[in-house]
Amino acid sequence: MADDPELEARVMALARDLRCLVCQNESIAESRAPLAVDLRAQVREQLGAGKSEADVLDFLVSRYGDFVLYKPPFRASTALLWLGPGFLLLGGVGWLLFRLRRRAEEPLPQLSDEERRRARALLEGAPSDSQEQQP
Repeated sequence: MADDPELEARVMALARDLRCLVCQNESIAESRAPLAVDLRAQVREQLGAGKSEADVLDFLVSRYGDFVLYKPPFRASTALLWLGPGFLLLGGVGWLLFRLRRRAEEPLPQLSDEERRRARALLEGAPSDSQEQQP
């Protein structure tokens, strides 16, 4: 913890935007992993030395890659990360429409005269041939 509450607030605000490389689903502000504690200390040290938030982020990205950011920038290397969910959604909707269209084009199954007679008998409550033959 920094002695300066303003510096500590800046550290925690920046730490919320950085992914814990051990936990991967927590920010370094929330994580108690030793690496997250070290990264918070490093952020605190650099901000205390007068570096800007952008300088600290650039340092961490150069060291750990875009993965350390919760909101990585849009680049060729991260395009799939940003566009992938949209492609999956469009693909799912397209597949669903394709299946519904094919299903609508399928002919309805036709019943034989015997099947119709048995269905009618069941609906009217009359015993069918198979029920009459049972002892």
